[in-house]
Amino acid sequence: MVKFIKPGKVALITRGRFAGRKVVILKQHDEGTKAHAFPHAVVAGIERYPSKVTRNMSAKRVTKRSKVKPFIKVVNYNHLMPTRYALELDALKNVVSLETFKEPTQREDAKKTIKKAFEERYQTGKNKWFFTPLRF
Repeated sequence: MVKFIKPGKVALITRGRFAGRKVVILKQHDEGTKAHAFPHAVVAGIERYPSKVTRNMSAKRVTKRSKVKPFIKVVNYNHLMPTRYALELDALKNVVSLETFKEPTQREDAKKTIKKAFEERYQTGKNKWFFTPLRF
């Protein structure tokens, strides 16, 4: 069987609180682990997408509307729908691991670094599809 769930791949979450949200796969565990005995992936996604920005808005308003709220989560493969898109985020490769979820302060630090990387990516204008909410 071909492995199509790889780090950097963009997927959609189909179940739960973040259903319909876009995520980037950071690490995949095809065999599962002791804590999670099912095939799963560590993902980083967008909880709150940036708002629409127009040309005649002030710089202060543009920065406020360009903010992204990220989340990190361990998701079962059954609840992921992979897309054809990929996101190259080299800065995020070593930020999140399974140990990150044990300590709340580590989790917050990881979210901050992910937020910074996502906002940088959004400001450059790359991967526009990833930063638009899914309409369904």
